Amino acid sequence: MLKHLFLGVVMKHGYLRSLILLFAFCGTAFASSAGPGIPADEAVKLLKDGNARYVAGQPTHPNLTSERRAETVKGGQHPFATIIGCSDSREPLELIFDQGVGDIFVIRVAGNVAGPDELASIEYGVGHLNTPVMLVLGHTACGAVTAAVQNAKLHGNLPFLINQIKPAVAKAKAWTPTASGEELIAKSIKANVWLTMENMFRKSSEVRELVKKGKLLVIGGLYDLESGKVEWLGAHPDQAKLLTAPAKAHVQMKPKHAPAPAAAPEAAPAKPEAADQGSMVAPAPAPPVESPAPAPAQAPHAAPAHQ
Repeated sequence: MLKHLFLGVVMKHGYLRSLILLFAFCGTAFASSAGPGIPADEAVKLLKDGNARYVAGQPTHPNLTSERRAETVKGGQHPFATIIGCSDSREPLELIFDQGVGDIFVIRVAGNVAGPDELASIEYGVGHLNTPVMLVLGHTACGAVTAAVQNAKLHGNLPFLINQIKPAVAKAKAWTPTASGEELIAKSIKANVWLTMENMFRKSSEVRELVKKGKLLVIGGLYDLESGKVEWLGAHPDQAKLLTAPAKAHVQMKPKHAPAPAAAPEAAPAKPEAADQGSMVAPAPAPPVESPAPAPAQAPHAAPAHQ
């Protein structure tokens, strides 16, 4: 097939230009072949090689052409890895792994936490798109973890995000009771990667089953903001234990500042005296009691006639 294609291109464009076009075609074809069908170790190698190119300042910026965009629209997406990382603007996941359109399925959230929405996205990546690798990536100098360590005063909905990180801080303190300052922050960042992985195993039966069947590799990593290098942490140290632990439902947090749900309107009381005293709605006034209509006046009786 390639022979006939090459001959046709040669006749139309000439030999040298044909070689360039053919290599471009093959490069696109082979680049797009990475997907659900590749083994996990090969997928990890693609990530490691891409990060090495990024650190060396020699990225290839693959799969960024209009042809690649058209290919993923027509044929769908087939990423080879699902990655959850922080929303920090200094951690652009496609760039630090030197990947392009349709190569990795990315979930980004401050503190790389795994709440219900993130877990659902993870399950879409590993269960629906069938990526063989799931990477949880933390990073140095994480502001969300730092806020959890320092018990920073927060506004809006931030406290409910940071509360998800505080168990990692407690674990880091248990590891090294004397740790404080930058040391405690660094240890908490690492503990937070393990915590997110733990939440995935405890709260997603789909992730657990895929790992048990050997269809998914879940690993952790730490990205250095300054060097650009990823430190690969590997699998969770307690993975075997987590896979056999009973599933744990995710507790939906209720913001304290959220308004209380409106109470259903109460049925109108049958009698005014039976109205709820705690009700802020005054009972409807009782309908006026109509007085009975006066009897029609009778004509005065005539004096009886004398006999």
